[in-house]
Amino acid sequence: MTEETILLRRDDAVLEIRFNRPAKKNAITNAMYGAMADALENAAADKGVRAILFTAEGDLFTAGNDLTDFAQQNTGAFEGPRHVERFLTRMIEAEKPIVAAVRGNAVGVGATMLLHCDLVYIAETARLITPFVDLGLVPENASSLTLPERIGHARAFQLLGLCEPMHGRDAVACGIANAASPAAEVEPRARAAARTLAKKAPESLRLTKNLMRNRPALMARMTEESAIFGQRLKSPEAAEAFAAFLQKRPADFSKLG
Repeated sequence: MTEETILLRRDDAVLEIRFNRPAKKNAITNAMYGAMADALENAAADKGVRAILFTAEGDLFTAGNDLTDFAQQNTGAFEGPRHVERFLTRMIEAEKPIVAAVRGNAVGVGATMLLHCDLVYIAETARLITPFVDLGLVPENASSLTLPERIGHARAFQLLGLCEPMHGRDAVACGIANAASPAAEVEPRARAAARTLAKKAPESLRLTKNLMRNRPALMARMTEESAIFGQRLKSPEAAEAFAAFLQKRPADFSKLG
């Protein structure tokens, strides 16, 4: 990576993974996915790491996928390995506890990755936004399975179908997050929770998390989503959505489909 868009820091037994691209709203590039996947792989092999904390610089958690990267994939201009699936797989496979500190908006994968975290602390003013349909795409990260299971079909479809945002307090009320606080308090609370987890009996904690996770079902759904998602990236609807984004105008799907 030519710039440190993902910062890694060890705090005793806690590995902190920090989005560090605030000028671009922490939008996630292919290289950033690769760095996070590497960090999770290394953490899994390091007995000294007992908990993982995701956080971010700036006012947003993350704007989700970098749409310039996606537009390049849509036109066939993208070359090299795509690291997003490796990162998402490592999140599902992770046996060590993962905590998230969401001080600002979490968009797309920034929202769906929270469903694979074990504890989530969110700002009262933060919003979870899943604009996949508005981009001509479909949900990813097994969220078409995890979100309805967590909050029910109606509220999940409000997020995934209507693409309406969910505010921090509502995320707590429906079970996506553990606590909503003023933004300045979110990261300290999340870090304290990660430190507490890091002091627990590690094997007992690992086994407890494993018992709570139906990884085969998650991987099967993510594989299904990924195949459709890849097709949708090349669809006329996605082309119109990405063109509208780059041209800073509303997408017009009225003549499609």
